[in-house]
Amino acid sequence: MLKSLTRLWLAGVKQVASAQRSQQRRLLKSLLPKPPAKARRKPAKAAVTSLAPARTPRQAVAPAGGRLPGKWMAFYYSSLADGGKLPARRMPYWLYMPANAPIGPLPLVVMLHGCEQSAEQFARGTRMNALAEQKGFAVAYPQQSLRGHPNRCWHWYERTTQDGGDDVRLIAGIIDKVCAAYPIDRGRIYAAGLSAGAGMANILALRHPDKIAAVGLHSGPVFGAGHSKTGAYGVMQLGASHLAEHAITTLLQGDASFPTLPAILIQGKEDRVVRRINQEQLEAQFRLINRLDAHSAEPPVDKPGRAAGRRQSHAYRIRDYRRGRKILLRVCDVAQLDHAWSGGDCSLKYNACAGPDASRMMWDFFSRHRR
Repeated sequence: MLKSLTRLWLAGVKQVASAQRSQQRRLLKSLLPKPPAKARRKPAKAAVTSLAPARTPRQAVAPAGGRLPGKWMAFYYSSLADGGKLPARRMPYWLYMPANAPIGPLPLVVMLHGCEQSAEQFARGTRMNALAEQKGFAVAYPQQSLRGHPNRCWHWYERTTQDGGDDVRLIAGIIDKVCAAYPIDRGRIYAAGLSAGAGMANILALRHPDKIAAVGLHSGPVFGAGHSKTGAYGVMQLGASHLAEHAITTLLQGDASFPTLPAILIQGKEDRVVRRINQEQLEAQFRLINRLDAHSAEPPVDKPGRAAGRRQSHAYRIRDYRRGRKILLRVCDVAQLDHAWSGGDCSLKYNACAGPDASRMMWDFFSRHRR
């Protein structure tokens, strides 16, 4: 009997180890580029530097298959608009302008997708356009090109990117172009992302605090480490250890006038892709950025889950840090959630139908803040 139980236990351990190795191989494969395919010669095209749509504007499709009344437009932004400071590149992006818009300039949420996602998939999965129509704000979705990375991963782990170069400058350029062409309130621009997109949203906000009024990071890696593809995998699994605090203290020492940067952090407790240690270290980083001490923390609030009905929701815990009456940091841990956008459209990859609704939580937090 004992031998039989031992064999069963060993078989279970081997099965778990095999599953973990398989997951690790998939993670590394998503970060490592594929061998380049043989390129076909194409006629040269002039770089697109204007805000002319890259394709005909059309109505945005709601996750349930209906149509949203606002405008859903596709554009390109060219690096040549940056005065030739970057290599010639262009970045596609999509823009949703709500039909239900209040009079006056609109807030803008910049949404950055994760690996193996497109901007359109991210829009559908998060349902952010439907919320924008309801609440009256614009949404921009920069998209990593397949040339930039074969799995559309943002290079959040590279030193040049963390210093504010490469794609960060292109995304900042997209924000400026959208603000120049549409009635956007420059004091109410927010950045949000999932996974690699969360890493980029964080860097965008840290390197352009004058543009970004608040940031929302869902399942994001800690800032300031990695610096290679294998290093990125190490951060996703183990965090950044002592480098996390050093990265922020160095940033703050380089800019004594660095403003407060409100942040909402959302993480699934069952995430095995970007593990929860990253959430803990991001929390510590944003406490440093916003000069929050232990007295700033409020008692955690536990929200029960709902197992029945259409609006199923996991249990979750919220920890808020205040300065005076203003919440500068909100940390949300979601039980049972893996590496997926909470409360999204689970017919699409990296989205979980069960809530809480991450898009609504982010907007509720963003709407409290302006630059």
